[in-house]
Amino acid sequence: MRFFAVIFLIPSLIMAEDTFTNTNQDTSIERSFGEFLKWRFTRKQPDRIQIETTDEWKKLEQETKYYAVWIGHSTYLLNNGGLTILTDPVFSKRASPFSIVGPRRLISPSISLQELPSIDIITVSHNHYDHLDIKSLKSLHKLNPNALFLVPKGDKKHLIKSGIENVEEFLWWEEIEIKNTKFTFTPVQHWSARGLRDRNKSLWGGWFMKSTDISIYHAGDTGYSADFKETRSRLGSPDFAMIPIGGYDPRWFMSYHHVKPSESVQISQDLGASKSVGMHWGTFILTDEDILEPEKLIEQELKRLDLSKDYFRTPKPGELLRLPVN
Repeated sequence: MRFFAVIFLIPSLIMAEDTFTNTNQDTSIERSFGEFLKWRFTRKQPDRIQIETTDEWKKLEQETKYYAVWIGHSTYLLNNGGLTILTDPVFSKRASPFSIVGPRRLISPSISLQELPSIDIITVSHNHYDHLDIKSLKSLHKLNPNALFLVPKGDKKHLIKSGIENVEEFLWWEEIEIKNTKFTFTPVQHWSARGLRDRNKSLWGGWFMKSTDISIYHAGDTGYSADFKETRSRLGSPDFAMIPIGGYDPRWFMSYHHVKPSESVQISQDLGASKSVGMHWGTFILTDEDILEPEKLIEQELKRLDLSKDYFRTPKPGELLRLPVN
């Protein structure tokens, strides 16, 4: 059963027509089924340990603005002064299409669905189950009936089918302005699938959110590419960036679509970000690295590059982060 649950998280080895591709088409995403079996039957399973969490977020008040809270995995609660935003909301116990099999949470969400403030915008980076969780989206819609859902091209149908109608979908570089905040969907290097017959039939990407006061960037899930330099060239440098740091081992199998921590720091530099924080670690066991390794490697890379510890932080889930406002 575990084999079946994890197969949804590996790249397709067959590319069909009418599918999306990455900007870097010279690098192959293809992995053979034999390589997949080699990884599955030779992998080491990291110890199930929990990272430290905090309830500092409870200091939030109704009028609090310009903050970020890591809820877990790629889910961040944000306020940019004018809007309250939730990224890649996953509150379910498993990152899976099934309730009894698939990667199970190591930590509970630092803020429960019921404890969240009123949400204006929900962004989704791509349709993998650890990023697009229909159960969570349905709950959010029920709690926030006026919230707008922003999703990649090809994924709107999943939400409509679930009774969520206030949805807009996007190709790369398409944008929408909401209450003086411009949301732009940007390219990253990844792939998509929710089943065995929809490989890359929906898009994947990051979200650049720019207002007068602050620019915020959520990188979704990605391998390293020139996309981040292009994003900076087109949209400018973010004041605050959320970048994945986990899901990278073994490199021979994961390197194309998941960055390692040193590449995460490089992405921050490519973007010209003022401050960056980590995500996509410490919540589910998806790959082979030890649970605490991403944080340690980020610290080592900052030291190697003589960068401040505040330049790229790995906050605790539930920690209240104040956003740098212009």
